[in-house]
Amino acid sequence: MDRRGYGKYADEPVAPLDFDEDALPPAIKAELRSVPTDVAHIIEGHVVAAAELLEEDPKLAHQHAQAALRRAARLPVLREVAAETAYAAGEYASALNEYRALRRMTGNDNLLPVMADCERALGRPQAALKLIREGEESERLSSSQRVELVLVKAGAREDMGQQAEARRLLRGAIATVKASDEAEARLHYAYAELMLTSGDVSTARKYFATADSLDASELLDAADRLKELEAGEKGDDK
Repeated sequence: MDRRGYGKYADEPVAPLDFDEDALPPAIKAELRSVPTDVAHIIEGHVVAAAELLEEDPKLAHQHAQAALRRAARLPVLREVAAETAYAAGEYASALNEYRALRRMTGNDNLLPVMADCERALGRPQAALKLIREGEESERLSSSQRVELVLVKAGAREDMGQQAEARRLLRGAIATVKASDEAEARLHYAYAELMLTSGDVSTARKYFATADSLDASELLDAADRLKELEAGEKGDDK
C-alpha cells in the first residue's frame, strides 16, 4: 500500500493495513493489548510504516509515528517511536518534548544522552551540559551510553568555543573508557574530526584509522575520510 496517501487528518498519512504482524516488536504488541482491536491494528500499521520509512523519508516516518501516538498517547512505546522518528527527521524540539514525556512515564535515565544532544542541536549547550551532569550522576547508564554523554559533552564544549576542553574530554575517554567497539569507534572518530578542525592532520589520520579498525559494522565513514586525507596529501606533493 502507498504510505504517502493521507487519511483522517489533513497532515496524517494513511496507515497500511496489509502488513506482517509478526514483524512487530513484542513490546508494541504488549502495550497495545489495552487498545480496542480495530484501533490497535491502525496504530500497528503506522508503526510499521514509520520503521520502513525511517531512513528513506524520516519526515514521513515521523508523521506516521504522530498518527499512531494520537490514538494512544499514554503508551510509552509510541512516545518512543515518535521521539526517535522526530530525531531522525531533525525535528529536535519535537523529539525533546517526546523524550521528556517518555522519561516522565518511565523514569528512564538512558534517555539523557539523546535529550542532551537535542538541546545541543537546538543551540542550547548549557542546557545540554545540565542534562549531561544528571547522566553522569546516574548509576543506570551503560558504558556505551556514557560514551554518548562524553560525545555530546565534547560537542557542547566545542559549540561554546572551548576546543581545548573538548579535546581533553575525548582524549581522556579514549584512554579510560571500556565500551563496545562501536561506541569506542565513535570516540575515536569524534577526536579525529576535532583534530582535523584544529589543523592536526597527522593525528586526525591516526584516529580515523583506529576508528575504522573498531568499526566492524561500517557504521561510520572513517575509511572514506582516510582516503580523502591521503588524496589531499598526494595533491599537495605535486
